[in-house]
Amino acid sequence: MPSVTQAGFASELALPPPYQAVRLREFGDAFAHAAMLAPQRGAGTLVYVGRFDVAEFAVVLEPADPLVRARRVIYAGMGALADAIAAAAPPETAIHIKWPDALYVNWGLVGGGRLAWPENTDEANVPAWLVFGATIRTAWTKRIDPGVTPELTALGEEGFTEIDSKQIVESFARNFMQALDVWQESGFSTAVRPYLERLARERQQSCEIDENGDLMVRHESGGTSERQVLLRQVLLRQVLLPKLTAPAWLDLVHKEPS
Repeated sequence: MPSVTQAGFASELALPPPYQAVRLREFGDAFAHAAMLAPQRGAGTLVYVGRFDVAEFAVVLEPADPLVRARRVIYAGMGALADAIAAAAPPETAIHIKWPDALYVNWGLVGGGRLAWPENTDEANVPAWLVFGATIRTAWTKRIDPGVTPELTALGEEGFTEIDSKQIVESFARNFMQALDVWQESGFSTAVRPYLERLARERQQSCEIDENGDLMVRHESGGTSERQVLLRQVLLRQVLLPKLTAPAWLDLVHKEPS
């Protein structure tokens, strides 16, 4: 079991209620530890790893919807994560999400989000808990040469000089709580808007999230004549569940975006 402390950095986090911070040392795994604590500690438990090169954290949730719909919280989490990064971004910084869970800054991968739930939970049942976890690369390590891997980046490489891991966690926590409040008060279609606004897409594409969390993409194409515009729509469904079981953006060996 990783070493845990609730003093030091964790106690210094400026988190609104009902968050309760738990800090792991740099070799800990916030995502796995949050899932382990979820049955006992419950909603609001926020686990953070003290690393200088990445911001790594995870938060426990107690959903009210069946699992098939509750998994849509990945979109609220990713929207909150993107907004947290955008709040500290230099002017003209491009921040995008690649469906469903990868975050890009100036078209370079910096991190993403993950989702866990209890094993053997039926799709039609309400899960006892969910865990949303995130990892954002803040600085390069010796393992990665930015000149060799231009598709990868770190916040420090993109001009983020006034943000650190502590600020990312705090900003995310506030944005995420607001997103969940909007979801409860105005519905999922309103809460998912920040995510869809940053979703990377091709021209002539419109996107929406289905009731079960799948991405619905409409491709529009057409031609013009003197008297009319002909429009053809092709609807494609991209299924969420397989993407959540194995995040493509995460190097599980080194526990960093790759």
